[in-house]
Amino acid sequence: MFKEQPSECEDFDSIMESEATAKRWLLKHCWSNHQRFCPRCKSRKNYRLNSGRRRCARCRYTFHDFTGRWINNCNLSAQNWVRVLDLFANETTARQASKDLGLSYNTAYKAMNTIRFAILAHALDARQLIGPDSALGLSLSGRMLKNEPKIESTTVPTPVFGIMDRKEWVFVDLIPGFDIETILHFKLNFQLATVRVGNVVYTDRYQRYDTLICCAGNHPSADYIKGGDSVAIDKDHEGFWRFVSSRLAKFHGVTPQRFPLYLKELEFRYNSRNKDLLSVLADHLCDFVPEQD
Repeated sequence: MFKEQPSECEDFDSIMESEATAKRWLLKHCWSNHQRFCPRCKSRKNYRLNSGRRRCARCRYTFHDFTGRWINNCNLSAQNWVRVLDLFANETTARQASKDLGLSYNTAYKAMNTIRFAILAHALDARQLIGPDSALGLSLSGRMLKNEPKIESTTVPTPVFGIMDRKEWVFVDLIPGFDIETILHFKLNFQLATVRVGNVVYTDRYQRYDTLICCAGNHPSADYIKGGDSVAIDKDHEGFWRFVSSRLAKFHGVTPQRFPLYLKELEFRYNSRNKDLLSVLADHLCDFVPEQD
């Protein structure tokens, strides 16, 4: 049985006492022992300007506490960021979060997606998933998140993942070279049992994986895949798949490009089930955005 931990171990009310206390809590996740360094050259020699920003004494780069970090991608107050983290930890939807916080839906959605990208950046296969040529088409301008370019419907990628559940931990592995047509080929020519739930397609065991899974979207190949096959993973009443399958219905509007974000989020949630989720999320959000090669 999957049991979620409380979203925080620290006293949430004390964190949210004021904008200053919320910012101090976030800064603990930005700077170890309050030792600030230049995001560009890593020098610890810097000085404070009258504007509140800092300037590196070595390379003269001007920065503030959140420069180059995921948290800098949305113009939210520290208190609102902590609230967003807490709502995200409790799996609140962006629409409900926008109502709870009094923010526009677009702002709440962008904040929650920023958290998802921060989670993705810490995945073992992050380098395969982040970049303009990746399955997500994610583009970074310096260290700022940009909207990915629009992709023609006929060329929408359908990345396929293999799930390996080892009970103590789970790994959701991007399989290079696989797409929805690969799964259809295995189904038609090698009788690989396949199930479709909305836009999500998953299979019986394949090599070392408990299942292959992808989001088919509007891909024509998906029309040849119907629900009804019996697959071994559906008989497993414990572990990661039970956690995932109860949430598949929520993915009905997710695109193939965005599906990996949600799938890797579930991987993260499951592997962090015994941790203080709010604090781990803050660590990820306050980390630096990786630079693209």
